[in-house]
Amino acid sequence: MVHGYDFAQLLERYYHAYLAGDEDTKGKVVKWFRGEYRLKTEAKQDLGVNIIISDEDWYEYLKLFAVFFRQAGYSGMFIMVDELVNLYKIPNAISRQYNYEKLLSMYNDAMQGKAKYLGIIMGATPQAVEDRRRGVYSYEALRSRLAEGKFAKEGQRDLYAPVIHLEPLTAEEMLVLTEKLANMHASLYGYERTISEKDLADFIKIEYARVGTSSMITPREIIRDFIELLDIVLQNPGQTVQSLLTDGDFAYTKSDAVSDEKTSDFAEFTI
Repeated sequence: MVHGYDFAQLLERYYHAYLAGDEDTKGKVVKWFRGEYRLKTEAKQDLGVNIIISDEDWYEYLKLFAVFFRQAGYSGMFIMVDELVNLYKIPNAISRQYNYEKLLSMYNDAMQGKAKYLGIIMGATPQAVEDRRRGVYSYEALRSRLAEGKFAKEGQRDLYAPVIHLEPLTAEEMLVLTEKLANMHASLYGYERTISEKDLADFIKIEYARVGTSSMITPREIIRDFIELLDIVLQNPGQTVQSLLTDGDFAYTKSDAVSDEKTSDFAEFTI
């Protein structure tokens, strides 16, 4: 494999340093594997190799890592790339196209079996992918490979496709999530969970009763509010969840969200 000799040489250096208890050499090898050497002369001086991981060949080393992990007994390696929108935000068109070209090579390698034991998951906003001027689809070779077909629609997605559109979380799903968070919070701090199913339902109703919730609220906001609610109740034994939810200081709770027991339809929101 490309750069396989240098990769194996550095692995051997790390192994012998491990046996000898040489923490300094181990640290230098790890630094090299992280791509933190900026100059080849530094790597030559520290480790005796004339090559460093750079912008040009980092992907080749990911493929090497995947094969190495497979030989070490694992199934392979997953690469998680979040915030792909940062490529969309690159102001220079040539730089954006260069990055999209790299994405194309990664996709082709995966489809053609050239990237063995390597899985890649990327997270992006719809605009960052579908914008034909700056997004991933501005690179025609990627658009023709990744674009959705004619038969997929909301609630009926092809989960084998290279691009999977995430469906918005419903309020019912958020209710399940808060219940799991409540159990985790009680387990973490070692107390018996006291928040009831009604408390959870009231909390979700209040969150969804806020102005603009149907289009603006995110799971992050709901989780933040919910954990804060649990923390306050834990730190102030005299407080209850219901007393906080109905407290006049929380202006947005002055709605029918808690009092109307017949309310069962929740709005959806997008991530």
